[in-house]
Amino acid sequence: MRTELFLEQIRILLQMHANGLLGGEVMPEDALLGIVPAAELPNVLTLAMSLNYQRNAYALWQAVAKAYIDKSTRWVFDPQAASASDPVELQTALLLHRVALQPNRHPVIWQRVAGGIARSSANGDVAGLIDAAQSDIAILQNIIQHKRKSDFPYLSGPKIFNYWLYVMESYAGIVWRSRELITIAPDTHILQASVKLGICSEGVLNGTAEDRHYVAEAWETALRGSGLAPIDVHTPLWLWSRAGFPPLIA
Repeated sequence: MRTELFLEQIRILLQMHANGLLGGEVMPEDALLGIVPAAELPNVLTLAMSLNYQRNAYALWQAVAKAYIDKSTRWVFDPQAASASDPVELQTALLLHRVALQPNRHPVIWQRVAGGIARSSANGDVAGLIDAAQSDIAILQNIIQHKRKSDFPYLSGPKIFNYWLYVMESYAGIVWRSRELITIAPDTHILQASVKLGICSEGVLNGTAEDRHYVAEAWETALRGSGLAPIDVHTPLWLWSRAGFPPLIA
């Protein structure tokens, strides 16, 4: 595909998204809007994102909203409280509204991530973690994906980590340094859309870690010098695939 044609298709896709023509205008994380105060969003988004793996995203964030509304379970979104809690009590709270689906594994992951956050700054919260990293993705990436990877299961994985950065920017208003380091988060819909646009062959639809890494790198290469960061096209691509790939019409 010629670069000019490809970039024109991307611009049309972005415009269709801006005009609300891709359907699914309500994104999964929108379930928190008007429910979780702005100051609490970093904690809620981060802890819940650590369980956003191989499950229905809409169901997850609706469950998160219910758990936050319920005053008896809201405490699970406080990293210090969750990390210091009795494991059985945490398990019960996370299962109540189905924030956790796996009764053993999910609460353990939640508590470990909460502890990783709590130990990252004197504040013991996500805002403190980000401040400690100077809002710099390069520094944060080194902390979460390398230096202290064991403290951040699932969240340290490239797909969830990059989508978390995007969600924090979009919903919590975080202004990142080194923003160009946010790569696309290649879930199933992104893989399918990438094939549809001809950026990758159908072989990537196997969805292995290598396939996802290849797709992320392909988008970095394809958009280099365009003024767009790969993560800028994530939501339009995701919605386009979910809508069944309606024609790209300017």
